[in-house]
Amino acid sequence: MDRIASFCINHDTLVPGMYLSRVDGDVNTYDLRFVRPNTPPYLPTDAMHTIEHLVATYVRNSAHKDGIIYFGPMGCRTGFYFLTRGIPHADAIRLMADALAFTAAYEGAIPGASAIECGNWQDHDLAGARQWASAMVPVLADWCEAQLTYPD
Repeated sequence: MDRIASFCINHDTLVPGMYLSRVDGDVNTYDLRFVRPNTPPYLPTDAMHTIEHLVATYVRNSAHKDGIIYFGPMGCRTGFYFLTRGIPHADAIRLMADALAFTAAYEGAIPGASAIECGNWQDHDLAGARQWASAMVPVLADWCEAQLTYPD
């Protein structure tokens, strides 16, 4: 079998940030890296789950909602994938920075966190999600299109 593209990235050189992972036609896949790979601590699943709910809710209610395809966790627990269609890179970066600022400041009930709405509704950590999102806010504050390329 061929190696998939994401396994060809040198994970030893990745640092927290936002990278353009793939372009498939008009779909952009971004790698939103919270944790340097192979360098614990990794994102706890309950905090990741809450970040997923809050960021997905935010971006799907934004002015770019029609261009949002997916926001979800990486299995390695170092970050998330963000898939968009028709959203310029600069706008995708700004949208993600805004979504993380929203998450860092969020208070109240977690959207979609009931047994009817979520398949693991009790596995959430709002305080942890806020902490991890807060750490990413300054990382993306001045992020630009030139930084979307993976480091060598």
